Amino acid sequence: MTDPAANPSLIPQAGHLYVVATPIGNLADLTERARAILGAVDVVACEDTRTTGAMLTRFGLRRELLAYHEHNETEAAERLAEMLAAGKSIAVVSDAGTPGLSDPGFRLVRACRRRGLPVVPVPGPSALTAVLSASGLPTNGFLFVGFLPPKSAARIGFFEKYRDFDYTLALYESCHRIDKAMAEITATLGPSRVVCIAKEVTKLHETFLVGPAADVEARLAKTSLKGEFVVLIAPKDFEL
Repeated sequence: MTDPAANPSLIPQAGHLYVVATPIGNLADLTERARAILGAVDVVACEDTRTTGAMLTRFGLRRELLAYHEHNETEAAERLAEMLAAGKSIAVVSDAGTPGLSDPGFRLVRACRRRGLPVVPVPGPSALTAVLSASGLPTNGFLFVGFLPPKSAARIGFFEKYRDFDYTLALYESCHRIDKAMAEITATLGPSRVVCIAKEVTKLHETFLVGPAADVEARLAKTSLKGEFVVLIAPKDFEL
């Protein structure tokens, strides 16, 4: 590991918030810089202290952990911003991937920007960019919409609204709705619309299903639905 004295970016600064990307499955993807920052900040703000605590333990790190998740995000963001203003260094992480992308982080970063506090990205794994890069679908432009609404009518309305969108659509879906969402894509956008569904990215059972919607829907029906899914939908006239 690089000597922090030879690389100042490995040393957290007082009053700075570090937005740290963590592995989405393969622990070997934690960057050297992320490991150094997580091992030296005063506080690590995280979605689940058990999940983050286990990860830090795997790397031989011990830090003060503070829960920061969707149920306390507004209140915790202000508390953390006050700690930063008092000179603490803080890293914010999600359970996996890059904070702020359909994960807690946005409100804390906004609170810091409002107060003029420094925010430093420590880039690394992201399920979104990992799947885009390996999908074969157009990446010259895309719209990321996070998780779609849980009700079928709202999802169908979204697909109808963006039926003729000129760029790739990117979204996350849970194991509980992926089969329904895929059926809605086929029915609404047509069986020949090119899509990519990926799950367990960087893990042992990493799976990419890419092709016409009807084909992907049929292959999905034969696949385990465990885990979180990334769904990409190509523009209307795109062909593999």
